[in-house]
Amino acid sequence: MENSAFCVRLSLKQRYFSLLCIAALVIIVYHLRRNQPEVKMHQVIEGLKADSSNFTLERKPFLILGGSIHYFRVPKAYWEDRLLKLKACGLNTLTTYVPWNLHEPERGVFDFEGELDLEAYLGLAASLGIWVILRPGPYICAEWDLGGLPSWLLRDQNMRLRTTYPGFTAAVDSYFDHLIKKVAPYQYSRGGPIIAVQVENEYGSYAMDEEYMPFIKEALLSRGITELLVTSDNKDGLKLGGVKGALETINFQKLDPEEIKYLEKIQPQKPKMVMEYWSGWFDLWGGLHHVFPAEEMMAVVTEILKLDMSINLYMFHGGTNFGFMSGAFAVGRPSPAPMVTSYDYDAPLSEAGDYTTKYHLLRNLFSHHHRVPLPKPPEATERSPYRPVIVRQHLSLWSCLDFTEQPFKSEKPVNMENLPVNNNNGQAYGYTLYETIISSGGSLKSLNNIRDRALVFVEKQFVGVLDYKEQELSIPDGKGKRTLGLLVENCGRVNYGKTLDEQRKGLVGDIQLNANILRDFMIHSLDMKPDFVSRLQSSAQWKSMREKPSFPAFFQTKLYLSSSPKDTFLKLPGWSKGVVFVNGKNLGRYWSVGPQQTLYVPGAWLNRWDNEIIVFEELETDGKVQFSSSPDYGMTVDVQ
Repeated sequence: MENSAFCVRLSLKQRYFSLLCIAALVIIVYHLRRNQPEVKMHQVIEGLKADSSNFTLERKPFLILGGSIHYFRVPKAYWEDRLLKLKACGLNTLTTYVPWNLHEPERGVFDFEGELDLEAYLGLAASLGIWVILRPGPYICAEWDLGGLPSWLLRDQNMRLRTTYPGFTAAVDSYFDHLIKKVAPYQYSRGGPIIAVQVENEYGSYAMDEEYMPFIKEALLSRGITELLVTSDNKDGLKLGGVKGALETINFQKLDPEEIKYLEKIQPQKPKMVMEYWSGWFDLWGGLHHVFPAEEMMAVVTEILKLDMSINLYMFHGGTNFGFMSGAFAVGRPSPAPMVTSYDYDAPLSEAGDYTTKYHLLRNLFSHHHRVPLPKPPEATERSPYRPVIVRQHLSLWSCLDFTEQPFKSEKPVNMENLPVNNNNGQAYGYTLYETIISSGGSLKSLNNIRDRALVFVEKQFVGVLDYKEQELSIPDGKGKRTLGLLVENCGRVNYGKTLDEQRKGLVGDIQLNANILRDFMIHSLDMKPDFVSRLQSSAQWKSMREKPSFPAFFQTKLYLSSSPKDTFLKLPGWSKGVVFVNGKNLGRYWSVGPQQTLYVPGAWLNRWDNEIIVFEELETDGKVQFSSSPDYGMTVDVQ
């Protein structure tokens, strides 16, 4: 009996221990699952395939109705609003680029937080039932500075971008090691929304290295990309931009039947897709605002669908080139022309997320491709034309040099990217001040070594501008030794074309006064990053507007809001050129030459009560900051 009782007790203990083990295992699994991204959209059957003349998804015919919205051009607080509007228009797929230069601002330093939380963006698309085509680059074009490539690559004087040059491939490998492990869990095969991944971008228009596209393809596959691979090229690039194992897609605005025939010829019995159907166009400073009439756009989209082609609208919602991120356009021009801050693009959803005529027409068209009624579009976003605010204080640029990194002494000029700043990653954006001593006046010649535009000062007094067009300037005579200053602005690196390797900024070579090459420079980096703006805000050196400002200068004022903040547009008539910061965020450049005359201010970036506005102005001010409930993009011109 005692032995029997002992056995019963032992059995109970064993059972109890087993139950404890099971409970512990359940808890561990629960916590492991809790820490995994919640992206499951479906029971995995079979992803996007291109094995016949039509795409299939889950072994059923699938027509891609896509739209481009770049998370880095839209405040995070508005991501859901924009994606809901995309879905309500009848689109089933989101496409987005990934900007390397924002995610790795310094070599080996990665940022995927806040406004750059790509995983949150992909997870949001999944939760809304929207598929994703990911376009990770590393080059993206996108009218984005250097096509999304980080400027620190250009510290290597021998750099050959978008090739298998070892210095470039090593940097790509390091970046993809971080990027792909973040996006791979969001693939269709793992329960996520990503149904296709693009290999590079429009390489056929560059085509400097026949081994490059196979390298990028392998870089994706070896890190766990398993979904359908695609490439994207315009009609001319199709001949050189493909890579074995990836479906080729085409980009255009006006439909040419011969282009479609060519696509069919090189890929018989394969699905046809317009990866970029250009719904509008971008704008350049000093030009006009491009519009593409809704009727013309609809005629082409309708024809594309009649041909059973899949389509991605580029852009569906353009957004904004916040900060210094807008690129420059050089194709067919003697010198680069910088892009404006707005990326409205005359897209179906406006820069601020408004519905347009294009949106409503597309919604009606796409509704015929759905078996169930489309969801109701979200309510339009409210905006407010806040009252003007008077500038209260100013601070000369020369007084702000203490807030920058230590100046660099150099016998010869040093370009932005090779300055020993930002942990030896160089200066990426903004302005650079070069100062040297002169002992006479005369003719100052840039020798075409200014990239891109320089304000010239003698003893802190403005004497003129040097740029691509104006390469010679008269310097007034004076007594003794004087300080010559050149405040050089990087107006945006070229984002498309074959001159990417030539996009170093600042002074890229010598400048000459009379017959003398100038030497012995003191160089100040003015990239105006958030830490600089923060030091500026807390400075005790601000002066009252009763004292006449000297230019360039920073101007400070406050916008008080007694109710919930709303979107608005900031405008600066009577000002010349500069940059605006609201609550420390860089809204982007303004320039009186137009066409753009307003800057988009997201209500999500404003506070109830106090909002600090700082304007960096180069040459003149009328002393107030104004607001409008609608944008002003300037005089329009039809896209040709």
